[in-house]
This record gives sequence, C-alpha cells and structure tokens, in this order.
Amino acid sequence: MSTTKVGIIGCGGIANGKHMPSLKTVPGVEMVAFCDIVGEKAEKAAKEYGAAGAKTYTSYTELINAGGLDAVHVCTPNSSHHEIAIAALESGLNVMCEKPMAKTADGARAMVAAAKKSGKLLTIGYQSRYRADSQALKQRIDAGELGEIYMAKAHAVRRRAVPTWGVFLDEEKQGGGPLIDIGTHALDLTLWLMGNYEVASVTGSVFRKLADRPNSANAWGPWDPKEYTVEDSAFGFIKLKNGATIYLESSWALNVREAGEAKCTLFGTEAGSDMNGGLWINGEHNSRLYDTKVQTEAGGVAFYDGASSKAEDVEARVWIEAVRGNGKLIVTPEQACVVSEVLEAIYKSSETGQTVTF
Repeated sequence: MSTTKVGIIGCGGIANGKHMPSLKTVPGVEMVAFCDIVGEKAEKAAKEYGAAGAKTYTSYTELINAGGLDAVHVCTPNSSHHEIAIAALESGLNVMCEKPMAKTADGARAMVAAAKKSGKLLTIGYQSRYRADSQALKQRIDAGELGEIYMAKAHAVRRRAVPTWGVFLDEEKQGGGPLIDIGTHALDLTLWLMGNYEVASVTGSVFRKLADRPNSANAWGPWDPKEYTVEDSAFGFIKLKNGATIYLESSWALNVREAGEAKCTLFGTEAGSDMNGGLWINGEHNSRLYDTKVQTEAGGVAFYDGASSKAEDVEARVWIEAVRGNGKLIVTPEQACVVSEVLEAIYKSSETGQTVTF
C-alpha cells in the first residue's frame, strides 16, 4: 500500500476531536505537517499524531508550499475555509474541508470553481451521511421504498448546549450560530437522502432571544452575553423546484422539551421515516398501518469489512481511498455548495423579511 501524506491546517477542537483521530485509523496514512496560528497547538498535534519527522508551521501558505503532501484537512474557523482551500487546490493538493463549506455562498462557489479548474478532489466534512442509520435509509430510498419524498423536516435542536469555546459565538469568524454550525448537518443529510438539490425559494426566521441571559443552565457552562454575537435559533422553509418542501429547525438554546440534531423526518408517498430512538419506517400495508424499526447495529456501513463503523472514521477511509483513486467522493463540492447557499438565504430572508428566490 502506498503512503498517503496529509497536512492538518488548524489544530484546534475539530482537528483533535475528529480529523486527526480518524485519519490515524486509516492504514497507510501519515500526518506529516501541522499548522496553527498558535504554534504550541501545532507542536502538540505533531507529537500526538505526527509521523516521524513531521513539520510544524504557523502559516498555512508555508505548509502548502513546502510540498510533499497528497492532501490537506482544513480545520479552521469558517471565515478562512475558502481562502485556504482554494490556495491548497491551486497548489495541486486534494482538500478535505470541515463543514460548513464556507462562511458565504460566494466563498463556496469559488471553492467549487477552484476544484474544477485544478482537477483535484474537494470534499466537505458532513460525516452524518456515513452513519449506519443514514446509509441504511439511503439504500431504502434509492430502492423506492419511500416513493416520492415530498415533505421533510431537518432537525438540529439543542435545548441548552451553546458551545462556549473557540470562536463559535463570533459572527465575524463563523458567519452565524446554530444554523451554520449544526443546522448545516441536518440540511445536508436531508438534501442528500432526498437526492434533490434543485432549490426554488427559501424563507427564514432567525432569533437571538435567550443569548443575553447570564448564568444559564448550559451544558458547557454559562456563556458571556457580550461575546454572544450570533443567533440562538433559526428556522427555514425551503421549497424545491419539484414542489417538495423542507422545514429546517436549528438551535443552541430553545425552550423545547425534546432535542435532537443531525436528524431528519421524511414523508413519502409509499412510506415515511424518522430517526427518533433509532431508524423507523412507517406506512400502510394490506390496509394496516405499520411501524418498523430498522436494525443497523451490524452491517449498516458496508464500505470496509472489519473496520470501525464510527461515522467520522468511515468518512476518513472513504476520503483517503478517493485520494488514492479507489472510489468516488460521497460528499461532492457541488452538493455542499447548495447547502451553503440555502443557509445564507435563510439569514438573508430573516434580515429582509422577504423570500429569497433561487
């Protein structure tokens, strides 16, 4: 097996929590370059995950221009995704960029153009597609079991789970709050399962109603209202060109009893599905209603036998195999770009009070 050499740009929470541990599970991968504007973070990552002789940098351009890499993982704040990804693509590197694709739709579209021009691979870190339940449901949908899916709900709801570290609360660096952070996962999963990226219009409402309350019962400790410059909840009504409709709900803080994220509910002409307490299919058969829970514990993800079935690990394996020329991307840049366009449209619709037409 040939060695695939990878560079990590941004050695913070998402790199340590997802990208580097998952890459470590893939045979033949060597993480040989690490970059962070805080040099100590890059050095720490190199010691824990780096191959022998791994280099560290505080400038991503230096890492890219140093050569010797097959791919880079972009794990920086949203505002820098497009700039770094485009620079890497133009330098002849394959790019895995953490979600969302970019802070703005223009940035996402520029990334798609750069990938096409360079001929290199670009994918976005929407790992929810690789879950066993998501894969099992996609197989059933593709086989026609749900029929025509004409209505869907995309769920990304937290009751009180505002991330209080990093730059999550910084609108300038992130572009938004729960909508662009976790709503993006729910929307990507829903569009992919439906297999429909033809958007007609978007209407949105964005709220900042609870952010000014100090000492809240937050999962990660109280937030500082002065630093909380993004929304605490956002909602979108998305109409597709064939008439199908998606309702997207997202929140970090919302007075709601039941929470759940990176889930969707689908309504089809032949059956429906939801992800509440497992994967469920519901419908009518022989004049009787039925509810079936799909068993996904074994064989739910069939990409690689005997390997970890954690979504982020499967994502890393599929990505690296695509870089090696073995298989195709599961998340294409064109699909991820539509997600970014819809998210931006929800923010714009809320700001203007008008429906955004595509």
